[in-house]
Amino acid sequence: MAAVDEIVFHQLLGRHHFYDRSTNRVGLLSDALLATSEVLALVAGLFLYADLRRRRALADAHAWAGFLLGLGVFQPLDGIVDHKLLRLHQIRCGVDGTPYDWAWNVGGVVLLRVR
Repeated sequence: MAAVDEIVFHQLLGRHHFYDRSTNRVGLLSDALLATSEVLALVAGLFLYADLRRRRALADAHAWAGFLLGLGVFQPLDGIVDHKLLRLHQIRCGVDGTPYDWAWNVGGVVLLRVR
């Protein structure tokens, strides 16, 4: 979910950067570091996934549960910790962010409730 957030909101829509409390240049650097860490995490996850498949130790239901859990945990964690507690960035700058925050966090909770 971090990759979707970073690609859609940071790059395509340009709504915010990972770190918005400095210059645009620092914001772009923070986005680049975030994208790099996302790629490293995705590659590591794919290697783990491939290893489990190779050893026939992967249950499809568990794989989907882990995938949805990762998506669902990211959103409220990002929304509460990054947006509100650390104030690294807001979903939308210059407008009331409350509806955006609620939609983002509730979306994560919905993903956690999928069975």
